Amino acid sequence: MSSTTTDGIRVTVKPSFWPERSSPESGQFAFNYRVEIVNLGNEPAHLRTRHWVITDANGNVQEVRGEGVVGKQPRLNPGDRFEYASWAMLRTPFGTMRGSYQMERPNGKRFDAIIADFALTQPHALH
Repeated sequence: MSSTTTDGIRVTVKPSFWPERSSPESGQFAFNYRVEIVNLGNEPAHLRTRHWVITDANGNVQEVRGEGVVGKQPRLNPGDRFEYASWAMLRTPFGTMRGSYQMERPNGKRFDAIIADFALTQPHALH
């Protein structure tokens, strides 16, 4: 799990291995993760874009950029929270993810809410 707060926006991620979608013999390791975004600040914030950096155990990096999350661009007033689930596929039994959400204030100011590094690990892959 990871949790980071940037400019009043707290992002918490809880990853887990997804055995039903994995095929280790084919080099496919699936991981799902739940994200909670909470506005702890005093100003509204609108999630505009996402940027993920996914790194496997061999150092291979995938970057994912796009608008919103799961087809949505949530607006978070002070005290609001937004949760969603997603997934990632690696070619190794462990790796890491990190990233950011670009947020926008009502006055047009934009900032990146940081998503701290978190581990993607198949159980018993690390000893």
